[in-house]
Amino acid sequence: MRRLLALLLLLALWGPVRSDEGMWLPKLIHRLDYAELQQRGLQLTPEEIYSVNQASLKDAIVIFGRGCTGEMISAEGLLLTNHHCGYGNIQSLSSTENDYLTEGFWAMTREDELPASGLTASFLIRMEDVTERILDAVSDITDEAERRAEVNRLMGQIAREATEETHYQGSVREFYAGNEYYLFIYEVFTDVRLVGAPPSSIGKFGADTDNWMWPRHTGDFALFRVYMGPDGKPAPYAEENVPYRPNHFLPISIAGVQEGDFSMILGYPGGTDRYLTSWGIDLNIRSTYPTRVDIRKKKMDIIMEDMQADPAVRIQYASKYARISNYWKNFMGMGEALQRLQVADSKRELEERLSDWIMEDPDRIVKYGTMLQEMEEVYQAMEAYNVKRYAFIEAYRTGSELLALAGQLNGYVNYLKSDRVTDERTDDYLERVGRHIENLFKDLNVPTDQKLLAGMLQIYYEMVPQHQQPEMLRRLGSRNNGDFSGYAQRVFRRTFFTSHDKIMEALNRRNPRVIERDPLFQLASAFLESWEAMQDEINANDLKLNRNRRLFIAALREMDSHKEFYPDANFTMRITFGSVKGYSPADAVDYHYLTTMTGIMEKEDPDNWEFVVPDLLKELYEKRDFGPYAMKDGRMPVNFLTDHDITGGNSGSPVINGKGELVGLAFDGNWEALSGDIHFEPNVQRTINVDMRYVLFVIEKFGNAGHLLKEMNIVSTRPVRSSVIETTPPESKKEITPEYPVPTR
Repeated sequence: MRRLLALLLLLALWGPVRSDEGMWLPKLIHRLDYAELQQRGLQLTPEEIYSVNQASLKDAIVIFGRGCTGEMISAEGLLLTNHHCGYGNIQSLSSTENDYLTEGFWAMTREDELPASGLTASFLIRMEDVTERILDAVSDITDEAERRAEVNRLMGQIAREATEETHYQGSVREFYAGNEYYLFIYEVFTDVRLVGAPPSSIGKFGADTDNWMWPRHTGDFALFRVYMGPDGKPAPYAEENVPYRPNHFLPISIAGVQEGDFSMILGYPGGTDRYLTSWGIDLNIRSTYPTRVDIRKKKMDIIMEDMQADPAVRIQYASKYARISNYWKNFMGMGEALQRLQVADSKRELEERLSDWIMEDPDRIVKYGTMLQEMEEVYQAMEAYNVKRYAFIEAYRTGSELLALAGQLNGYVNYLKSDRVTDERTDDYLERVGRHIENLFKDLNVPTDQKLLAGMLQIYYEMVPQHQQPEMLRRLGSRNNGDFSGYAQRVFRRTFFTSHDKIMEALNRRNPRVIERDPLFQLASAFLESWEAMQDEINANDLKLNRNRRLFIAALREMDSHKEFYPDANFTMRITFGSVKGYSPADAVDYHYLTTMTGIMEKEDPDNWEFVVPDLLKELYEKRDFGPYAMKDGRMPVNFLTDHDITGGNSGSPVINGKGELVGLAFDGNWEALSGDIHFEPNVQRTINVDMRYVLFVIEKFGNAGHLLKEMNIVSTRPVRSSVIETTPPESKKEITPEYPVPTR
């Protein structure tokens, strides 16, 4: 109750805040200046955006898989997301005989839809503030490790209590670095099937060259369908399952967008670090980004060479390569943008102002006095092992998949040596690890993994300070002049990890010595031992940093209590408001807010796989056969820009107009603002979206899948002529809601 009264007082003091910056919890939209949003074009009420008791926009938004967003676009479970979000599932369903990545896929009947193994769609049921319960329980705990352990215990307990005797799943997430906590309850569906996907020449047009760039001409979308059991609840794949009937699905507008149009995005942004200090930014620029960029580039070069040489390898590694390359370019752009925008300098100004404010009051000195100094000291200590930290992640954990697998078996070896061994436990473990290994080998080419092992050992040996390297690696590097290709060949000739059957045969012998004698296991163990030797120091610094980040954000909110401070993204549902808008990234450079199919034809290069244009798409363009989706001047729109605040995880999020209608699909950010996870720069920060008119055009005209459009609610403010689409008036709207704060610059 104390916190509620204090919050109400703060809300009364907060003045109007422009809402373009910030990823707000939709339950708390009322903290924003709602009258301003209405003036800008929002026609929905807070209850129409977020409601527990009636259908609202939140009911149409899903967590797609483990890292993207999707939205429901029909009453029959049809789900829309990005092509790159569904890329791994499309790849998994592909083969050299049925190459859906290259050729695309369209299910002409429900029976043709392809089950995507392991894919889930999670719907938010409700969220609840549990801050008081957690903070009251740890208020007297001064030891940070003990406090963290108790917070984690309470988070798990609260989630279990909220979901016991239900089929729901729950989690408690921390906000403002542990100053607030919220419980989220989800309904998770496990029968999700591929319905439609354009070929990569449309869905991935421009590939790495155009990634994070504008102008863009990519049809980055895919269609799936969510199924439920006959009882209306989530169920594993079964023929008797029926399409899910969502509480709400988004009507689709083909009226088009104009510069200045109000719009909003709902989705699941994965993570931001807007409260990162100047010391953290400096560390990232000096070592974090360069380390990750260099190692990823080496991985990409090795993988691409084998992908280009063998169609089967191309399919196996397509999704892996895309994941590596996406943030390879992001890390490069992030460092460049942070320096260009002088973000660390602006952070230093804020830190100086905060320091002055703290020193003005004795009580503040007691509460916050050493916080800034301790944060600086922590980052100085982290500098010593930062390269090793990220080299370990990039070169060991996500380098050679077989080396990482060998390391994962350390737990099994230790278990076999313990007094806890039972046949039942061992059988259960072997069944689970067997499934994992089987899935791993489906998309693994052993010769490629051998090259990755050699390459990753070489770059780790060159990059990480010698005294921090495993002794085994130092010895091998010295003996072979830093060339590990011969060593990798010898290891792969001798190890049992190159075959699923050999691995399972070794594990089933249930003898730890059999595994310990394997050369790849010995190499993995050497890396893990070297990493463990630094864990006490790393953990101590991480705990110290966590405590002072919590105090830092609390101090900022106290110092500028008249302002709204939004929480960092943490893969919980958020809403962001903005408008359709171009930008000017440099002197005499002005970018229009919209691209058209003319740009696709201008970029076409038959000799470059990134810019191949399908013959049918060219034919449709030449005939101007765009159906009802063309603009008034006859051009076919493809992508458009908005000034929304989004990040990774928002991929696949719907761009929604003021009436609650779907007008676009968010899929990327722009190069000039890749510092956005740390610093929002309104003049250049833009979201790149697929125009829904292009999505529907590709489905109907290119994919010949117009039957899918019949189950959608497609609306337009002008006459529509199509054998598939009927013009319908916009739905009458119900109600909706926003929330959260912004650091001063």
